[in-house]
Amino acid sequence: MVEMAADGEKQQGHRPGIYKQKNKGHKHGKHRTKGEIERENKGKVSVTVLTKKQRKEQKKMDRRHKANQLRKNKKDLVLTEKRRLGSRDGPPHLVVVVSLHAQADSGAITKLLRGEGAGGIVHHDRCISGVSDSFGLILPRFKQRFTFLSQSTADMHSLLDVTKIADSLVFVLDSTEGWDTYGDYCLSCLFAQGLPSYALVCQGVSELPVKKRVESRRALSKITEARFPDARLFPLDSEQDATLLLRHLGTQRQRKLGFRSKRSHLLAQHVTFTPNNPVDSTSGLTGLGTLCVSGYVRGRPLRVDSLVHISGHGDFQLSQIDAPVDPLPLNLTVSRPLKPSKGGDVDMLDGGENEAPVRVLMKADPSNRESLQAEAEVDPMDGEQTWPTESELLEAEEARKKKRVMKVPKGTSDYQATWIVDEGEEENGDIDEESSDDDDNDDDDMMDEAMDKEDGETDSQDPGSCCDSEEEEEEEEVCSTERAGADQRYDEHMDEAAEEEGLKRYREARANEMFPDEVDTPLDAPARIRFQRYRGLKSFRSSPWDPMENLPLDYSRIFQFQSFERTRRRILAEAAAEEDGAMDGWYVTLHIIDVPFSVMESVQSGKPLVLVSLLPHEQKMSVMHVLVQRHPSNTEPIKSKEELVFHCGFRRFRASPIFSQHTSADKHKMERFLRPDAPTVVSLYAPITFPPAGVLLFKQRNDGEMESPVYFNTSIQDLVATGTLLSCDPQRVVLKRIVLSGHPFKINRRSAVVRYMFFNRDDIMWFKPVELRTKWGRRGHIKEALGTHGHMKCVFDNQLRSQDTVLMNLYKRVYPRWTYDPYVPAPLTWVKKEGTVEMEDLDME
Repeated sequence: MVEMAADGEKQQGHRPGIYKQKNKGHKHGKHRTKGEIERENKGKVSVTVLTKKQRKEQKKMDRRHKANQLRKNKKDLVLTEKRRLGSRDGPPHLVVVVSLHAQADSGAITKLLRGEGAGGIVHHDRCISGVSDSFGLILPRFKQRFTFLSQSTADMHSLLDVTKIADSLVFVLDSTEGWDTYGDYCLSCLFAQGLPSYALVCQGVSELPVKKRVESRRALSKITEARFPDARLFPLDSEQDATLLLRHLGTQRQRKLGFRSKRSHLLAQHVTFTPNNPVDSTSGLTGLGTLCVSGYVRGRPLRVDSLVHISGHGDFQLSQIDAPVDPLPLNLTVSRPLKPSKGGDVDMLDGGENEAPVRVLMKADPSNRESLQAEAEVDPMDGEQTWPTESELLEAEEARKKKRVMKVPKGTSDYQATWIVDEGEEENGDIDEESSDDDDNDDDDMMDEAMDKEDGETDSQDPGSCCDSEEEEEEEEVCSTERAGADQRYDEHMDEAAEEEGLKRYREARANEMFPDEVDTPLDAPARIRFQRYRGLKSFRSSPWDPMENLPLDYSRIFQFQSFERTRRRILAEAAAEEDGAMDGWYVTLHIIDVPFSVMESVQSGKPLVLVSLLPHEQKMSVMHVLVQRHPSNTEPIKSKEELVFHCGFRRFRASPIFSQHTSADKHKMERFLRPDAPTVVSLYAPITFPPAGVLLFKQRNDGEMESPVYFNTSIQDLVATGTLLSCDPQRVVLKRIVLSGHPFKINRRSAVVRYMFFNRDDIMWFKPVELRTKWGRRGHIKEALGTHGHMKCVFDNQLRSQDTVLMNLYKRVYPRWTYDPYVPAPLTWVKKEGTVEMEDLDME
């Protein structure tokens, strides 16, 4: 029954409150179905969840169709790029022929490719300016065009420059050995820089007997699979083999190189130089002028307002871009007209009576053109103050009125206390006077000679081993005379000063490996003066270090970013979306202004000319960091701040870097020598370059040093390390560590008397706040000084052993040296001629 209230209304039933018990549901081990989720949500979802749900809950066939479309678009893009190379709409396929053995003849390869049996039409022999063995080849059968260039391995700089822009490489191997030692050295450099598509070619296989051909090819394939695991070996002894090689080059998959796919680049095919002052006949030999470079644009579109970099010569500006007639048209009767770019007018210039008119594609706008400014303008009076302001005078007056707390003898009045000189003030004054020295002189605090000179071993001969007969004595005299003559000839090419310098560097590296960063406390100078630039850290990992503290003067000349990674992504995205300028595949003429005549001399000497357009900010100087690994072929010690030759992307320059450890902390320990067993970060002053980019480090040997030449080419610039560009960060803190060592004299449980770390009482009191450690893991601190000869009482966290050594770590921040030089001379090579060894400069013809 339903009870009625007194007023006639119906009473309501009981409703549960907020504290009602809610039991857990049964865990059946299955996920909730879509129906359960919909029933729980009851159709009420937010807008963001709704859009995500619609995006996720696509039907299975829709997801499959979408994946197929994405796959098809990527495949079509790759095929379009592949078919465009060497076709009518793209640049000719640039092929560089490189010989990897002294007995391999690259000229015979190019002769077969140039032959009529290959089915090609040779057009414009010597089509690359300055390079004799170069030609253009048109294949109407394949509807492709090629540009072949034979590059000698003797000039390593030119070889690296050409392979940076080559579409394919043809490695010429020996039919028995494959490549020699110098060829393996060239391959190491090319692989570290970035290798494009390649093909392996050998000659002489057809001359072998039929039964030995298969065995010879199998042996050669076994040699090449170490460097080229999936490469195909092409025998090239007939014109039919040349046709197969051309077909393979035109259809093989192209390997992308990151540093060149983001920038437009060009190989000069025709170069002319016009001096700025035509009145003076000698101005063209030493002065500046306009360099007109003709070639095919590759990579990205080339803007006239951007800067261009000539490898090995520097950065320059463009004045205009012309569009001459294509010298290697795929259709020999009709030349392709060029469309004007966005915002650019096409003007006709008369080319002469027998020449076609030249079209001007675009001219540079002085207001929009990139500046050549590489360094920031330094105002030496920027931080100077001529007269103090009123607020500064008030602050000084308040500071003067503030009382300074100082310990004084008992009963001393305030007037007498003002005349007492604090001992810390005198020491600070001495420090300030001494700290005005140049900070770049870091060699003064390097370790002294840790090892004494080793005595030379002299060979002694047992008198009992002498010959008894006169004939044996005569033979021994002849052998000793020949041996003496060979030793004399060997010593003629040895530089004793270089030998002594190498011995000194080797002993320093060995001492640093045995006793890392340990230095001796000087006896003739106070340690607080000698190591006044160093400080102690409680913890190298967690102790703070201000990156903007006491920066050198060179930091006022560089540029830095708020976020280098964000700027890099933005600039590379803008470069990828750029559609204005001379497009990829166009044959254009670039007018480069204010170019020295030395660039033309380099072209006349037979060196290829490579140009690349620079992205914004890439002409400005900053602190660049490179992550490298030491090359196994280099065994000599490489000291920090030693001058090295860098190949960074398209740039080539000299600099004196510093080495540091590769860690994720905010402070990084400096390495005195380049370590062979761990990756190392190399920091230097250099123009900004946006990664990715391969980096090669070379060391220039002295002219007097010589290794026995076995082959025709042996470069004097040795490959030291290879790596990649890491970042641009001037605030990366690199700390140099020195270790002062002492020995326990008396040990009494946790306390010990230590000596030989300091030699006077004042030094002990100066370095008293710095924490101590031992080689066996004990930690402690200085308690007090004992006497005046450097003995001190120290307390540790546990008892010391008598064999232990007490250490003190001190740190200071170091910076690289500003020795940047963009002009790197060509390397010298040892050339073996008629049993003699002579020096030849590759710059000369």
